[in-house]
Amino acid sequence: MGKIIVGLGNFEKQYLKNRHNAGFMALDKLKKKFEFDEFKEEKKFEAEISQGEINGIRILLIKPLTFMNKSGNAVRKIADYFKLDKKDIIVIYDDIDLPLGTIRIRAQGSAGTHNGMKSMINELGTEEFTRIRIGIESRGELSPEKQETVSFVLSDFNPKEEPIFLKTISKIPEEIEKILEDTE
Repeated sequence: MGKIIVGLGNFEKQYLKNRHNAGFMALDKLKKKFEFDEFKEEKKFEAEISQGEINGIRILLIKPLTFMNKSGNAVRKIADYFKLDKKDIIVIYDDIDLPLGTIRIRAQGSAGTHNGMKSMINELGTEEFTRIRIGIESRGELSPEKQETVSFVLSDFNPKEEPIFLKTISKIPEEIEKILEDTE
């Protein structure tokens, strides 16, 4: 097994285009760009999985079918099953602490305020896995300044934000290729 790339999000239809589903949307972009298989539900892993290769490296794209705050459960099951080193895990997720249109890549770090990442770190027992953070914050610029955090992350991008977000996630395939080159 090569690597797994996990997108964090909520699987129910009403959340599909929410800011909090940036990770799922990034995986859809990867699947299309690299012509991966269709996502298929794997009940034993509590996830939808798509398989393919990027530059000769076997990759599983993972969408946990748990709620956000239990994302780590599915990833731990997959990592254990395939006997993956935690460094073979890449997690893509939204970050309210980064401005809309920003991508940050880190080899390790804390969860910050993100419950999905708290679950990942707790279940994997380490902070030592690569994460790609996609900025979703635009309060006060393109969306209302005063908005409760949960309702903000569970809202869809507005018409001014959506093109910025789509341009941002279109850069994810290139960023993944760079990460894979650096780890070989």
